[in-house]
Amino acid sequence: EVQLVESGGGLVQPGGSLRLSCAASGFTFSSYAMSWVRQPPGKGLEWVAAIGGLGTNTGYRDSVKGRFTISRDNAKNTVYLQMNSLKPEDTAVYYCYVVVLKRYWGQGTQVTVSS
Repeated sequence: EVQLVESGGGLVQPGGSLRLSCAASGFTFSSYAMSWVRQPPGKGLEWVAAIGGLGTNTGYRDSVKGRFTISRDNAKNTVYLQMNSLKPEDTAVYYCYVVVLKRYWGQGTQVTVSS
């Protein structure tokens, strides 16, 4: 059974940093691209970033380029999202996401950027 467990969210001031983690199990982790998506309050899901199975290819939505970095540790079956220079508009529930025959995401972790 595919399981994804996010952690690392919290309350941070504008300009601050957070590092999200997503522990994965139930599939051959290194064989699959992983993504982070988010849901701002009152809005739909937004794709944030993605990384290929070997970690060499990454992609980001325009609004987070230069501020967020996605990475993975295939030995630990974990994907990360380093978020720097956070802005209030980054406030959202963040989910990691994988497609293994069908879509899976975890329970999410809340990130609140506020002074």
